Amino acid sequence: MTARIYRPAKTATQSGAAKTHRWLLEFEREQAPQTEPLMGWIGSGDTRTQVKLWFDSAEQAIAYAQKHGLAYRLEQPHPPQRKTISYADNFKSTRIGQWTH
Repeated sequence: MTARIYRPAKTATQSGAAKTHRWLLEFEREQAPQTEPLMGWIGSGDTRTQVKLWFDSAEQAIAYAQKHGLAYRLEQPHPPQRKTISYADNFKSTRIGQWTH
């Protein structure tokens, strides 16, 4: 069973950087989810996918995985790509596209 160690990105509905500074260790799925025939619920016998462990640093997460003999995959976070534009650019005469206000 392989553990995935990564730092989660912020959600689309979140403007701040809360919960993006800690590292998360979670297990990858070993069994495909199955549909229960009577009720139609989705389930699996793989209970490790429900375990999520939070750490303050990647080193702590790696040390935990090594201590418990877990195979792990470390995913480094990608820096956010910011595009800075000015409000005045909306009113340029060379603007491409229609102004619809």
